[in-house]
Amino acid sequence: MSTPLKPHTGTQVFLLPDLGEGLTEAGLVQWLVCVGDTITTDQPIAEVETAKSIVELPSPFAGVVTALHGTAGDTIDVGAPVLEVADSPTAPATPTAEPAQPEHEAYREEERAGSGNVLIGYGTTARLTTGRRRPAASSVSTPRAPATAPAPVPTAIHSAPSTPATPPPSESADRRPVAVRSPLVRRLARDLGLDVHSITATGVDGAVTRADVLRAAVDNAVDSATAHHTSAAARSGAPEQRIDETVDGLGVLARERMSPLRRAVSAKLSRSRSEIPEATVWVDVDATALWNLRSQMAPEGGKAPSVTALLARFVLLALEDYPVLASRLSESGDEIISFDGVNLGIAADTERGLLVPVVPRAHALTVAQLDTALRELTATARSGTMPPERLRGSTFTLNNYGGLGVDGSAAIINHPDVAILGIGRIIERPWVVEGAIVARRIVQLSLAFDHRVCDGGYAAGFLRRVTELIEHPLRTFGRV
Repeated sequence: MSTPLKPHTGTQVFLLPDLGEGLTEAGLVQWLVCVGDTITTDQPIAEVETAKSIVELPSPFAGVVTALHGTAGDTIDVGAPVLEVADSPTAPATPTAEPAQPEHEAYREEERAGSGNVLIGYGTTARLTTGRRRPAASSVSTPRAPATAPAPVPTAIHSAPSTPATPPPSESADRRPVAVRSPLVRRLARDLGLDVHSITATGVDGAVTRADVLRAAVDNAVDSATAHHTSAAARSGAPEQRIDETVDGLGVLARERMSPLRRAVSAKLSRSRSEIPEATVWVDVDATALWNLRSQMAPEGGKAPSVTALLARFVLLALEDYPVLASRLSESGDEIISFDGVNLGIAADTERGLLVPVVPRAHALTVAQLDTALRELTATARSGTMPPERLRGSTFTLNNYGGLGVDGSAAIINHPDVAILGIGRIIERPWVVEGAIVARRIVQLSLAFDHRVCDGGYAAGFLRRVTELIEHPLRTFGRV
């Protein structure tokens, strides 16, 4: 945790805003600015991890960064200071401005759109953007113009008063001054996992261009392979990483605090187990006909729909006959809330943990539309860029754990849903058909449901309906 500079006149302290959704803290993933940087209103200053997703944190203030509160991996509570910003020194405006460059003109169009940086209901407003900007900075420590001058562009300039504008080769490993005037270029660098301070700029006045980012990405791809091998070798033979602690006769290697996401998942699952009187029913289903039919459903020159999309469509059809399983209980537990459709949650295993992105009004989608939506949701969830609003609102959850090599599971209900359907592997097994043992594609379905909203007979009826649709897909192909 850094020690903040003593506030002085003109210093503003940015406090972590209310994140909404009952979230009270955020984990600091990385800083996008350093002490001494000149920042502008709405400029992203850090990436933080909430219990929902990883998002950028835009600054509501403009000026010079005087303190950063925390380091990567720290947890910041809502209302706690994030960083401090002091007013930039003023200086007379330069009488002769440089002619606008094409890159600058492109950015003006982005400025006119107003502020777009919002973190779960928090953000600045479009009135803070004037659509004008000052001439590009020509040195590291260029002072800001008076208040009457045009508004500055979102440029991160890392000041080093005692360092020449062009650092000597021996200092190339340090974070050097860099100007990223286009948010598109900054986002491209972030998506490629690049630190903008390590990119050699070739643009006008030292600006990092899109070509610079792509060039650095190619170099980084080669270097990262070696770095990964080196770090792996270091980890495997690094006894100094062991901490001085013993539990039950074994040395403790490390203690790692759970991330906000992991803690949120833990709390939600614990609540589900403690509040819901859960019951589970399961059945083995012959999916051979569906397996064979799927390959014939590919459009000309396209891909066949995923098994998950087909099963999701069958589940949605079955929920039309058994809608209680897509309802909710009121907080008091004395009312069953029914809906005019289904918001389908899809459990997705990601590096950050289990996420359940939602397909809103999934009952109205065709198989092709479901397939597109599910592929997009899964890719976004695994990339860690899922917006928080897409992780809430489900009324029924589908968990296809077959892709993990699992045949069956007693899944935990995704509160506040009242049911979750698990799907295992579709594999060849010996099966009796008309008195003969033959190889068939078999899948196990398991339904965990809230026993307060329905009994086992109702849940079994739902599973029978899903089974019928899977085993005889041609009977319902017109509805798929």
